[in-house]
Amino acid sequence: MSSDTSSAGQALHPVDQILPYPRLFALGLQHVLVMYAGAVAVPLIIGRALKLPPEDVAFLISADLFACGLATLIQCIGFPGVGIRLPVMMGVTFASVGPMLSMAAAPDVGLLGIYGAVIVAGIFSIIAAPFISRLLPLFPPVVTGTIIMVIGISLMRVGVNWAGGGLPTLTKMVDGVPGAFPNPNYGQLQGLGIALFVLLVILGLIKWGSGFVANVAVLLGIIAGAILASLLGVMHFEKVAAAAWADIVTPFHFGMPKFYLIPCITMCVVMIVVMIESLGMFLALGDMTEKKVDQEALSRGLRADGVGTLLGGIFNTFPYTSFSQNVGLVGVTGIKSRWVTIAGGAIMLILGLVPKMSALIEAVPQVVLGGAGLVMFGMVAATGARILTNVDFKNNRFNLFIVAIAVGFGMIPLVAPNFFKQLPHDLHPLLESGILLAALVAVVLNAFFNGIGSGESARAGAASSAAAAKHV
Repeated sequence: MSSDTSSAGQALHPVDQILPYPRLFALGLQHVLVMYAGAVAVPLIIGRALKLPPEDVAFLISADLFACGLATLIQCIGFPGVGIRLPVMMGVTFASVGPMLSMAAAPDVGLLGIYGAVIVAGIFSIIAAPFISRLLPLFPPVVTGTIIMVIGISLMRVGVNWAGGGLPTLTKMVDGVPGAFPNPNYGQLQGLGIALFVLLVILGLIKWGSGFVANVAVLLGIIAGAILASLLGVMHFEKVAAAAWADIVTPFHFGMPKFYLIPCITMCVVMIVVMIESLGMFLALGDMTEKKVDQEALSRGLRADGVGTLLGGIFNTFPYTSFSQNVGLVGVTGIKSRWVTIAGGAIMLILGLVPKMSALIEAVPQVVLGGAGLVMFGMVAATGARILTNVDFKNNRFNLFIVAIAVGFGMIPLVAPNFFKQLPHDLHPLLESGILLAALVAVVLNAFFNGIGSGESARAGAASSAAAAKHV
């Protein structure tokens, strides 16, 4: 079934078009594969930090996948006042990992205290969404393009580490004290070869494939890489065989949440960071899909982040945000339909209820995803660069300084993770996000050099960047 026109005979925007069901499934699965590693990473980290038994960690992963699907459906389908209705996949934000690890280490907080803080943060985000969305006039193309470019550059670190086989160093507990140790599997030639193979398959399909094959080039590349990894003995299926066929995710599985003042305030601050990052991602998607993103749309999208986070606290998981990994996939495939991510959300929902299927996807090695990540995350950076090509650098040299300095600040957490080590620990959630640093610096410098101007003109500039970019 394909829906290209509305009942009134008017052409639908590509974002609202419903593709044939087989294509929706394949394209949705492609989105799931791209985000899966990131989606399960946070419950694994928190579960292990809390020293939960393996069955409880497995439940955390199932709950996370279930809530991922639920939050994605809310964001993409949209309800009155909630949901931006763009091709967005929702996942647990990594910005919350540091604060939650601190809460996990506190003897009087624990898992139930984390859930209480998540619930409060979700309610706070729902209330604060309209106020955050009013920042849109501060985001003309010079600011938007810079932020989107930094998002892509920041994500490249994830893609490179995937290709390398994980993180260069692993954190292990020794005598109750966490320590960093070199990852023996990082940078092995076999893994790098698999990542390169996936990259070449994707590039070949993009160049010589056509139609549907080109659209699912990333999915086919990941499948080809998984097959090669299986033949080389890198992909293992023991967890798949041991996983159950069905599981039920129940609210408050570990007990009723507990509420502590400092953890709740900390998580609300984290959500402010998350919402500002989401604002940049929504503008990036608006550019890629050529769909106008105005203040009302931003309010709905940010409110959906809050609803997802609230549901996360109820369904035994963590704060949710729009996953930037999947923004790059939209750019690679050129598929703008939100029904693709609706299909992805439905798949995530099912994976949360069928642990055996989720274990199968989890078995795909990170090196396989690495080859795909280099393509997708580079596309996000390229989108930012494309927006910047429409900025007047010739007659307004101040714009050069805005981009240069904002990108420099955005790189600090990437190239020097301990740069802000001596500053108060409570500021680290704000300072460890390169995207947030770049956004703050770009907004402040633009206001300093160019002035904020009228809200309407700035808003029009941010919204029209997509229309200008398509002529490049």
